[in-house]
Amino acid sequence: MKEYLQATPILDYNSTVIQHLVASRNWKEKDEFQKILEIYCFVRDEIKFGYNVDDAIPARSVLADGYGQCNTKGTLFMALLRSVGIPCRIHGFTIDKSLQKGAMTGFIYHLAPKNIVHSWVEIFFQKKWLNIEGFILDLHYLNKLQEKFSECSGSFCGFGVATNDFKNPQIDWNKNDTYIQKEGINQDFGIFNSPDEFFKKYSQKLSPFKKWFYQNIARKMMNRNISKIRDK
Repeated sequence: MKEYLQATPILDYNSTVIQHLVASRNWKEKDEFQKILEIYCFVRDEIKFGYNVDDAIPARSVLADGYGQCNTKGTLFMALLRSVGIPCRIHGFTIDKSLQKGAMTGFIYHLAPKNIVHSWVEIFFQKKWLNIEGFILDLHYLNKLQEKFSECSGSFCGFGVATNDFKNPQIDWNKNDTYIQKEGINQDFGIFNSPDEFFKKYSQKLSPFKKWFYQNIARKMMNRNISKIRDK
């Protein structure tokens, strides 16, 4: 399990801000279950759903932003888990861009690659690996989305969601797998020890112009779209 507990440039849990957070929440003093539960809820709900400048930013930057998506929230989740001795790894995929429709609109959606790099975190708990993906959307945003599409009782795809049960997605952790985008997965890249290894091999398929456009214009518009839903 040693490789699943190491700090890396992206999983920079030795940074001052992350160590301060861990100490302020007394996470190291909790039992294993409570450590995972409290860190999971923190990343899910206190770090809002939103789009950062890049997937491969370090955990301290995700914390500073106060928001993230699947890959960046996963980075922060992993860094916090490793900082308190919980082994974890990353499982890489792609998702169909239809999952992002609504957050992405108009020409931004048109310009986006069809397959978007995605990941979830696997944690080792009670002698088995669990898939943890349900932290991506903060509850406030998800609840507002459920209100907006209150007529939907089954499958839903869009606005950062891909689930077969929109009213009751599997997002609460109690020694179980959690999911919120799983039904959008269309390619499996396998398991990696760290985000550093994964993003070195797989990155979003964007030309230099599209990358600049995403970082400087598109993601800001996407974050505004998300905020409009959350703040209604």
